[in-house]
Amino acid sequence: MKQTFIHLFFFLAILEGQDWAGQSGGFLRMGMTARSTAMGGGFTAELDNSFVTFHNPAWAAFLTRKHVGSSYTNLSLDRRLAATSISMSLPPTAGVGISWISAGVTDIQGRTSAGEKSSMMQTSENTIMISFAQRIQPWFSVGANFKILKYDLPITSSDQISGSGIGFDLGFLIKSGEYMTFGFVVQDFTSSYQWDTNAIFTQGGPYKDDFPTIYRLGSRFNNKGLKVIGDIGLITNHSNYVSILPRVGVEYGLLDKYYFRGGYGNARLAFGVGYGYGLFKDNDSSIDYSFSLDGAVQTGHTISYAFNF
Repeated sequence: MKQTFIHLFFFLAILEGQDWAGQSGGFLRMGMTARSTAMGGGFTAELDNSFVTFHNPAWAAFLTRKHVGSSYTNLSLDRRLAATSISMSLPPTAGVGISWISAGVTDIQGRTSAGEKSSMMQTSENTIMISFAQRIQPWFSVGANFKILKYDLPITSSDQISGSGIGFDLGFLIKSGEYMTFGFVVQDFTSSYQWDTNAIFTQGGPYKDDFPTIYRLGSRFNNKGLKVIGDIGLITNHSNYVSILPRVGVEYGLLDKYYFRGGYGNARLAFGVGYGYGLFKDNDSSIDYSFSLDGAVQTGHTISYAFNF
């Protein structure tokens, strides 16, 4: 039984990693916070207190408090991912948010044209995201993310090219009674990097690097401290189907303070824990940790903090 599970995990990881994982904007398709990563990342219909608008911007319309969060992920192969966000209600029926996301690879050994070692280099991808959501009905909302994108890529220790662009997400949320929530998101339907390599290459020129567009449908079930969440994503290259990405996770809360989580998604198996406490008021703060493992046996550690007031 154990061997069957391990084989299934690696098969799914390889299947999900095909065709699209290496395309632009990969850092925006990963779980962004410790809680979401531990539960597989399938938060299309779930509220993430550390980053309200990342998975579905429509959640901002249901906020009753201001939410501030930050997260840092340390990945193998000297990779990093960090995010900071703030979201709040805009009475009577709207919500807004702004956030910053940064990813990159450090400690890249630079080389001269002769192949000799030079200074250390690093890549850097950054996104500023502005979010807005509106409740159409007491149980239904729609929201959008507007993203300003920047990618700095070193070529040698002295040469670097930069790509920039804009992108959009569109989200819908339905709160169906006390226990169920449904969400739908179109992620990165116009996102791309625009490059100009004239300054680096003799025959360089403008180049457009499109992000894949993902259509996600998800749900959340919540009852007596147990949450089960999941979504399924249809990945396209704007005109053709590429792949399907399922994500699923569970969370069990004990005494509204201690949380235990597990999930699978984004070709990673993960688990995590969380602790909620009162800094100024009851349950206004939480700190979370997750550990993830992908099919290439690469690991990730994420820690997040969320505060609402």
